[in-house]
Amino acid sequence: MEITCTRCHQAVESDNCYCPTCGLPQLQYSAENVPGQAPQERWLEPIQDASIVDWKRALPTTLMLAVPAGILCPILYPMGFLGLFLMAVAAAWVVTLYLRNQGPAWITVGAGARIGLVTGLLSAWTAAAASGVCLFVMRFALHEGKTIDDTWQSFVTDQVVKQWTSTGVDAQTIGILKAWLLSPQGRAGFALIFIALTVTALIFFAVGGGALGARLQARARRPQA
Repeated sequence: MEITCTRCHQAVESDNCYCPTCGLPQLQYSAENVPGQAPQERWLEPIQDASIVDWKRALPTTLMLAVPAGILCPILYPMGFLGLFLMAVAAAWVVTLYLRNQGPAWITVGAGARIGLVTGLLSAWTAAAASGVCLFVMRFALHEGKTIDDTWQSFVTDQVVKQWTSTGVDAQTIGILKAWLLSPQGRAGFALIFIALTVTALIFFAVGGGALGARLQARARRPQA
């Protein structure tokens, strides 16, 4: 006997617990042991679609982990990929807590990726805001502006210019680029590019962590056919 999937309306064999097209669980009910009723089978729509995220319950958990992760990521970023790894772990943890609090048996990888995306966006915004606040406090409250300027000038002179020289860039072009990097516009542009790349990396790792968390939880919790 074949039935029709309630989501994609494709044919599903009677012995399949999941739609082979979209993966939606198909719950079966048998009345053969109920007194006064003839044996029969009917297919019910599951209580919750595994591809749908209940954001009203997911957002508090997301905020609880995304904000601390966003604050810690800029601190750990100089240590290589540790900050990005923390972002992936935070997203996977959000998925785990969501499943534990929400109560569905499992969610799809796409739903986990969406949870990771929201976690990454919130963490990236928090990380950018925290970095901006720290720089503002260091320059204007702690009067560390000269130290910041000297560090930037040393970085441009000792690393960037040397790299350009080693790759064969002519002296005139190096002078123009160096003057631009040391100008307020150049520093602002470099900072914006750096922030954009960092935000993109955080979101990418968060999406991957959310998808991986959903995948692992699905393997551990999803009933077998």
